[in-house]
Amino acid sequence: MEETIEIVDVELTKKGKPRKRKPKTKNNYFTEETEEAILEYRASTNQAERNKIYNQRIHFGFYKLAENIIHTFKFYYTEVDKIEDLKYEVVSFLLQKLDLYDQSKGKAYSYFGTIAKRYLIIYNQKNYKKLVNKVDIPTSEDDDDNYREAVTIKDDREPDRVQIMNLLIKELDSKINVLFDKNDEIRVACAILEIFKKRENIEIFNKKALFIYIKEMTDVQSNTITKVIKKIKVLYINILNKYIENVDY
Repeated sequence: MEETIEIVDVELTKKGKPRKRKPKTKNNYFTEETEEAILEYRASTNQAERNKIYNQRIHFGFYKLAENIIHTFKFYYTEVDKIEDLKYEVVSFLLQKLDLYDQSKGKAYSYFGTIAKRYLIIYNQKNYKKLVNKVDIPTSEDDDDNYREAVTIKDDREPDRVQIMNLLIKELDSKINVLFDKNDEIRVACAILEIFKKRENIEIFNKKALFIYIKEMTDVQSNTITKVIKKIKVLYINILNKYIENVDY
């Protein structure tokens, strides 16, 4: 009897060696049991029963969800002394939103993960601004004079950023399909272009928060967003250099 040989497609590294695949990690903290517990919690009108359901079957899922989101997206600008305290702030927020969950709109894991991220984006942004406002400025007379001089020089030589941004928007709008040939990349580029066009109405200034915002808008991998941003950055630098060469400012 002829032996059948199964051919397995193995991805190779640049050196020609088989690429080791990382084992997929399972979500073992926010399970179907957690989902069912949330529905039971919402259906119950007995506070003692609700407390028991939450403490025994929901709290751990919320805690691990908060922990993973904080560390995955590096939400480290915080008013509290320890990240552990921030986790419990997020858990407390999720507990307040338990009664708002609607099963018809999707899984509880997705719902609470999304609102936790949005909560942390706003929280992170607010505390980042506070941190920036706390930066010390020179206090001695000599340092103060040097500081003013440096700022004055910078202001005198500062190009018109509004005009450059408008040039970037025009260039990107006309070249999206030339710069990007994959659907995911085009989707990301269009999302970034839309943010550029509506920048005056957007109150998110933190880079990490904007990254997450783009990721939620497009639902693509982080490395795709990074690749698109790098190309747009190159385009921006080219426009800036041309502007500086042709404008006496």
